[in-house]
Amino acid sequence: MRKTHHQTTMVQPGQFEPENHYYPRVLNAQLHPLVAGFLSLGNSRIAERYCHLHPEVSRESVEEALSKQMKYMRWSGADLFCVTNDRGNRRVVVIETNSCPSGQKSMPMIRDMDEQNGYKLLLERAFVPALKRRSLPEGGLAVLYDKNHMEASAYAATLADLTNKPVHLVPFLADDENPPARFTPEGVLEIRTEAGMWQPIRAALRYVTQRPWTRIPPLTKTLIFNPVIGCLAGGRNKLLASKAYDFYNGSMHATRLAIRTPETIWDVTRESIPMWVQRMGGIAVVKNPYSNAGQGVWTIVNNRELQNFMDLEQRYDRFIVQSLIGNSGWSSRGRESLYHLGTVPDKKGRIFVADLRFMVGSGDQGFFPVAIYARRSPKPLIGVLEGSEDSWDMLGTNLSYRDEEGQWKTQTERLLLMDNRDFNRLGIGLDDLIESYLQTVMATTAIDRMADSLVSSKGKFKYRFFGTVNPDNRLADEICRLHT
Repeated sequence: MRKTHHQTTMVQPGQFEPENHYYPRVLNAQLHPLVAGFLSLGNSRIAERYCHLHPEVSRESVEEALSKQMKYMRWSGADLFCVTNDRGNRRVVVIETNSCPSGQKSMPMIRDMDEQNGYKLLLERAFVPALKRRSLPEGGLAVLYDKNHMEASAYAATLADLTNKPVHLVPFLADDENPPARFTPEGVLEIRTEAGMWQPIRAALRYVTQRPWTRIPPLTKTLIFNPVIGCLAGGRNKLLASKAYDFYNGSMHATRLAIRTPETIWDVTRESIPMWVQRMGGIAVVKNPYSNAGQGVWTIVNNRELQNFMDLEQRYDRFIVQSLIGNSGWSSRGRESLYHLGTVPDKKGRIFVADLRFMVGSGDQGFFPVAIYARRSPKPLIGVLEGSEDSWDMLGTNLSYRDEEGQWKTQTERLLLMDNRDFNRLGIGLDDLIESYLQTVMATTAIDRMADSLVSSKGKFKYRFFGTVNPDNRLADEICRLHT
């Protein structure tokens, strides 16, 4: 049943209640000592360790990467896989980067007495300092969201405590016929209060993840954390993210720093997908570039799964095709075959695919880690493909799904925390966390650079230029319909 009216709520200082903003088992979880040790290192010691392990990389380039303050992507999270290759060389690869990621509700307390944990850390170091900009319009503070009420409401409560001011918690859903938020022609966000009055907003944290460009302009006068230009540049656009990573690696070639990703083919038309899948040995991943939360991703390991994909109706015209990371007995052919390290075998000898979500912030002093968690696949990896298996059950790690009523739900039983119990199941160590941090930092920087290239010297979104680097007419129509 479509909801047509959603109500703004006012969050007052002093309303943060931990049980409302964390998964139940997180409240009593103890952060693993190794993870706690990593979080206490600081960027200087992380750079020292990284360069000790990678003597080919200059110390100056690593320190510079970690000290950058992002212009648009001041909050992001990367989904990463720990993998190996035919020679047994371990590495961390970036699967995608998110411009307003989840993760806080899954992170054990870093300090026992600080219940606001990463919520406070991110806002205090990256969001609150930005409120001092003189160019911001007059108005209140808000948190916009379309899912993940648990974290969105926590940000609102934490922001209210940090500023000692009430914060509007505003649902902003794609299917709302009368949303409680709108933008003036000048780019000022206005929200409809509980009393039914429209109030201007000076700054807002955005947790709007589903095609946010259909409701929010790429650039606004109101401070949006993060602005939608970051989504279009790669934070919610896997196609442009792949190009951003490639451009970044080209610019950083002399430093030997690089973002590692599976082999990626971009700007692929629907009709040519079978050709590219065949080129990778009949095993590949096809992605709708603009979806998230595990939606719009198809793992293909046989002709049946390829045909199932081809039979689907699609919203957009362009796709990306990536090499699939599988088991040591099967994987995509191409530039390099990569295999999942997976979890430590359980008592039944089963190994599950697991990813790592690494969330970072960017403030005046550069990057800093915020939260980490992992997710495992529903079913274990098998050694030999038989042709009848559902590959997504072995390879898909995302926890989000829609129920029969279209509401977002989470399969928390597959969540792996950074606590004493779950962390050891991942089989990773301190150097893997350092590598994950650097990969997340570089991926975020690449997307921030791409976002900056989409903004003119007058501070306007370069709509036509965007169409040349992201040639998808249906996406262009969605942006054009609202913003031009």
